[in-house]
Amino acid sequence: MIDFKNIEYLKSGNKIQTEAYETLTKNKVLESLAEFDPILVGTIPINIAIENSDLDIVCYWQNKSHFIERITSLFKNKTNFKLSETFINQEESVIGSFILDDFEIEIFGQNIPTQNQNGYRHMIIEHQILQSRDENFRKEIIKLKQNGYKTEPAFGKLLGLEKDPYAELLNYKI
Repeated sequence: MIDFKNIEYLKSGNKIQTEAYETLTKNKVLESLAEFDPILVGTIPINIAIENSDLDIVCYWQNKSHFIERITSLFKNKTNFKLSETFINQEESVIGSFILDDFEIEIFGQNIPTQNQNGYRHMIIEHQILQSRDENFRKEIIKLKQNGYKTEPAFGKLLGLEKDPYAELLNYKI
């Protein structure tokens, strides 16, 4: 099993994974977010990225104002920097985004430990599903994503999940 909390695994990955590793390490993105227990999640870590896939980083804040100040001070000078606050699954969420090298970076913070956040939990389950299936399954996920599906709905379609793929994936048994 890959330790997704340490991005070293990206170094021996495919082209997009090695480029992601270079961008994140060269710019010290995770290091600068260390106090928020950052974890890279999403499609790039589990090898189902498509062109224009972004680097999603989940963070755990205990003081929202401090998190917003820190994200702003670290990244406000980056291309296309944006910061927003919203509620996702009834949880206060802060989202910062910007461009770094050839990647859009999205920093997603909640007052929930990172390993308990849905973004991380979905990625772990999707990784386990991918490991239990053949290469054709992975290619079908990528094809659905290229045709406009978000990741969880793509898994839902191939797995025959009937209702809300975001909720159903969290309880999916391999």
